[in-house]
Amino acid sequence: MKTGYKILIAALGFMALNANATEMLKKVDFDKVKSEYVKIGSISTSNTTSQSDAKQDLLTQAEKKGADVIVLTSGNMKKKIHGTADMYKKK
Repeated sequence: MKTGYKILIAALGFMALNANATEMLKKVDFDKVKSEYVKIGSISTSNTTSQSDAKQDLLTQAEKKGADVIVLTSGNMKKKIHGTADMYKKK
């Protein structure tokens, strides 16, 4: 039975790591493959308290809109975190 639990934990961990099909790229990395994508819009997040929450919010929004890649365009970390990103879909 211990093996069954190990397999279940591994499967849940894999699913958690691959929860988002959308990928966040740095601008310098995206510039190398920009010709393979078309911009489909922009998204933003605000009032989050951690960078990981802001990133997850942007990725979730982008995935719902069918984006394959997002590129962060701005960020502000005064009292709450605010960020914007452009969304791209593969041509």
